[in-house]
Amino acid sequence: MSEAPDRPPNPLRRLRRRFRPRTRPRFEGLSFNRLIPNILTMLGLCAGLVAIRAAIEGRFALAAALIVAAAVIDGLDGRLARLLKATSRFGAEFDSLADFLSFGVAPAMVLYLWSMQTMGPLGFVPCLLFAVCSALRLARFNASLDIGPAPKPAYAYNFFTGVPAPAGAGCALFPLFGALAFSEWGWIGTGAAIRHPVLVGTVLVAVGVLMVSTLPTWSFKNFRIPRAAVLPVLLGAGLYVALLVAEPWAALAAGGLIYLGMLPFSLRSYISLKKEAESLMEPVPEPPAA
Repeated sequence: MSEAPDRPPNPLRRLRRRFRPRTRPRFEGLSFNRLIPNILTMLGLCAGLVAIRAAIEGRFALAAALIVAAAVIDGLDGRLARLLKATSRFGAEFDSLADFLSFGVAPAMVLYLWSMQTMGPLGFVPCLLFAVCSALRLARFNASLDIGPAPKPAYAYNFFTGVPAPAGAGCALFPLFGALAFSEWGWIGTGAAIRHPVLVGTVLVAVGVLMVSTLPTWSFKNFRIPRAAVLPVLLGAGLYVALLVAEPWAALAAGGLIYLGMLPFSLRSYISLKKEAESLMEPVPEPPAA
């Protein structure tokens, strides 16, 4: 039996093989966009750790700058997670742990090495109290995630319960910011007075109590500004940014004072909104029968 002759290759088959779409293997896992908020949280955690190392080496200006950078990162990661729809329970827990180190442990250690250690073992007590208050505040927040948020009136969603951890760290570092500013201006005596352990310890204890308190503080998430106040607010923000560029330590110290000065107004606003809501819920008396 004779063998069949070889057939010439079909050019159409070659073209189909050439332009056939290649199948790519699919990998299971999270997209990179969902990891970006956690990466930012990790950067904030690293900033807090490096701040402690800088304080041990005596570079307190760098330590303060790193804690401020961690606060900026903390303000971005949550908003970015909601924007990318990447919120998760892991991210919330990781953010709380990073906040405890960056805004609880790091400021306490920096201020202890900068000022409070001159008082001996007693000087560590305010630093310890501040870190414990930060942990208690974050534990209260994590507990609310487990049991679910308690029902609150609409006006209460514009307020935090107590001073948040990043703002608390900024207020606790006010003596360090002020001392750095006065040192740059050549006011060595004033800077040394602000560095006194009694003042630093008092600030640490007061801010720690504010963090675990039930004081309503503005969250600024749904904060509405009246039309008449828009231009003054923009001008004030521009002036503050200019001061932040020219004199960063003075601007940060002033920011802490401004925030503490806003707390009474925040409480007054909460009480006013509460009274207004309660007045709307009161039953309207019926007119007397004729």
